[in-house]
Amino acid sequence: MAHVKIDPAILYWGTPVVLITTTNEDGTSNIAPMSSAFWLGNRCILGLAWNSRTTINLHRTGECVLNLASDEMAPAINALAKTTGTEFVPEFKLSKGYSYIKDEFAVAHLTPLPSEKVQAPRIKECPVHMEARLVKYTATLGGFIHVIEVRVLQTYIGEELRMPGYENRVDPDRWRPMFMSFQRL
Repeated sequence: MAHVKIDPAILYWGTPVVLITTTNEDGTSNIAPMSSAFWLGNRCILGLAWNSRTTINLHRTGECVLNLASDEMAPAINALAKTTGTEFVPEFKLSKGYSYIKDEFAVAHLTPLPSEKVQAPRIKECPVHMEARLVKYTATLGGFIHVIEVRVLQTYIGEELRMPGYENRVDPDRWRPMFMSFQRL
């Protein structure tokens, strides 16, 4: 294999798509599709815009659910892609075609499930749910991005993902996560 030097437009090689659910001030739910996440032990590191509804909710409540999308959930992800839970959509988002949607579960045809350890709902259609609590956050890139560390409190997986003969293992041959690579599903 020959290699060439490049200066990539972005360094976004590919990470799983996460639908983060949080609770709004009025008790309704917010869903944010994102893919700037990675796990170390029972911790997850998230990269979120400082002014997103998800970041605001997470700072206020200290909790969320990380719902991992499967590779067949593209229609739901695409339905959420240009939505925001922020009623007053910032100009830069308006110019990109975003619109305010109060009920993101309805627009994406998703089903909320109750959580056990946090108030935010889980998403039934996602094969993996992780209830999590905020540990800390750090502002970076001039304050525009927050690096958020959460601790996973409870994990749920679809029964079909369990490795036969093991109570707490996922069968990697059955797990088909949706990935975002260079801003494409």
